[in-house]
Amino acid sequence: MFQHDIDSLNAIREGVRSLCASFDSAYWREVDEKRGFPDEFVKSLTEAGWLAAMIPEEYGGSGLGLSEASVILEEVNRCGGNSGTVHGQMYNMFTLLRHGSEEQKQRFLPKIAAGELRLQSMGVTEPTTGTDTTKIKTTAVRKGDKYVINGQKVWISRIQHSDLMILLARTTPLAEVTRKSEGMSIFLVDLEHAMANGMTVQPIANMVNHETNELFFDNLEIPAECLIGEEGKGFRYILDGLNAERTLIAAECIGDGRWFIEKASNYAREREVFGRPIGKNQGIQFPIAQAHIDIEAADLMRWRACHEYDNGLKAGASANMAKYLAAEASWKAANVCMQTHGGFGFACEYDVERKFRETRLYQVAPISTNLILSYVAEHLLELPRSF
Repeated sequence: MFQHDIDSLNAIREGVRSLCASFDSAYWREVDEKRGFPDEFVKSLTEAGWLAAMIPEEYGGSGLGLSEASVILEEVNRCGGNSGTVHGQMYNMFTLLRHGSEEQKQRFLPKIAAGELRLQSMGVTEPTTGTDTTKIKTTAVRKGDKYVINGQKVWISRIQHSDLMILLARTTPLAEVTRKSEGMSIFLVDLEHAMANGMTVQPIANMVNHETNELFFDNLEIPAECLIGEEGKGFRYILDGLNAERTLIAAECIGDGRWFIEKASNYAREREVFGRPIGKNQGIQFPIAQAHIDIEAADLMRWRACHEYDNGLKAGASANMAKYLAAEASWKAANVCMQTHGGFGFACEYDVERKFRETRLYQVAPISTNLILSYVAEHLLELPRSF
């Protein structure tokens, strides 16, 4: 049903693995322990051109598709790293690339490709609305050649390591639109300017070393030229990026799953109890085998989503199902790996507990597994809307 150039994808895998070899488990443990940011890793990935993979060649990128981008992020996680520190640049760029003006693309994409600018953040979620995006309360009011932003966002990642942010705000009050998905607009915000002129950043401590924040906007003025696309069409624009995001997250989960399975298999072969490797026991073998099957099945849906997206087809259903299957499979693999290691799974030096925490996030975000089930029930199975 879909074809990929295996040799090209394998070349990408080998290239990313070669880079990741310089950032071993000790590197990632230290970053995690310090609750730091992997600056050296991100710098190396940028200089190697991997974060510019999907930027067209005319803007300084490689002009690759979602398929190739998904392999890059998968391999980072499969090598024991955390691609959550860089994936924002991949999917946030879609909104600018697909809906930005030619002037905006010429102005920003070459600098993003060169690593001179970072587009790692997207401001959509709000504390009182969650996934009910059409009810967002952050407003952008046009005043002459500016928009004035007021409101609040939450769980906005990598603000401290980004220069630009994609921001969704309501430009027409909900009561004044025909459809609730109308009246929202997308803006490209200069974060340095914003933090000096009305945007306050409050970091949120969390169980994963994932830099995330709450944002407060108090009469932040931004130039009207920051608007991406047509005013009022932002919700439709953001969905393009979200489908790419969910597919890329699926690939990350598949990378995590393969790391867990390899880790568990190696330990089960080497660990001896009662005079025999524990991997001889079906009670150890079968859960690892099941986790492997689940990851391989999820991978097929990942490729379907990539194929549809790269060929301009509707990818919403496949992207959601890929994310669901991969998040479920990686979480199952994480538990199997933890159980296989027993007490040592909780020891930081084995890295299992770190990766266990990292992959748990994807059951909840971006978009929870329950919301995906609701989507499938309503839009694919034509069941009554449940909320």
